[in-house]
Amino acid sequence: MSNPSARAIVSLLRLPYWMMTGGLSLITAFAISKGILEPQTILLVFFSMAFITSAGFALNDYFDRESDAVIKPKRPIPSGAFSLKQVVIISSFLFALGLFLGFIISPLSFLILLIDSALLIVYSAYIKRKSGLAANILVGLLVGTAFLYGEAALPSSYAISLISLSLYPICFGTIGGNILRDILSVEGDSKVGYPTLPQLVGNKGSTMAASLFFSATAILAPLPFFLGFFSIYYVALILIWGAILLYSSIRLVTSTSTVENVKKYERLITRSMILLIIALIVEAIVG
Repeated sequence: MSNPSARAIVSLLRLPYWMMTGGLSLITAFAISKGILEPQTILLVFFSMAFITSAGFALNDYFDRESDAVIKPKRPIPSGAFSLKQVVIISSFLFALGLFLGFIISPLSFLILLIDSALLIVYSAYIKRKSGLAANILVGLLVGTAFLYGEAALPSSYAISLISLSLYPICFGTIGGNILRDILSVEGDSKVGYPTLPQLVGNKGSTMAASLFFSATAILAPLPFFLGFFSIYYVALILIWGAILLYSSIRLVTSTSTVENVKKYERLITRSMILLIIALIVEAIVG
């Protein structure tokens, strides 16, 4: 077998998702510490979470190899870019490396990554095939640990406090987004037998469920401000983001649940997440 191409490596490791996990953890740490982080801490926080993320994606590809051969034949394993043995070795190595880096940061950081790793294994091997909604919720909750990890990685942190816990409900938006993406992929999921929410309750019921999660995110995202942890600069941007989430939720419920409409508002919600990132960066700089 030839050496995997750069495109195959990026596909297996899902490198763009490093910003959603490692990047979000790092930005959270900056926001909480008001921009005071050592260079070593910056590198450790970002890459430890990023490596665990890629390990989880590679493991998921291993367990999805048969379904990917049907609906996503260009994925790294069915396309022949990676052998099963290579994927197992890469995933195991990245899990071990991410956990090692987390251990260097602190015992609490190591514990969070260890729990994340265990849940990623359970998700890929079992939950994804048994319940689409449970899988959506678990993925959202895992993304939310980026906020907890951002605080845990700070040198002065010995426990998770209310400051990162108040950010955690933002992960509900990820759950809603996953439900919408299941609507967009319902044809492929049905071919391989994934029991996603749209297959159980239809597009309308699924958009209503997603809207509940988006609305919860909009309502709870300002909590760090109202609890006195973050400044007016954070909440101003978060309120704009919340308005977009609420608008999209209303439109998802009141308009017809066609694929075109779902795709339209899924894109709007996904793009609007940049406001969360900007809000945390602004908080780190001037908060």
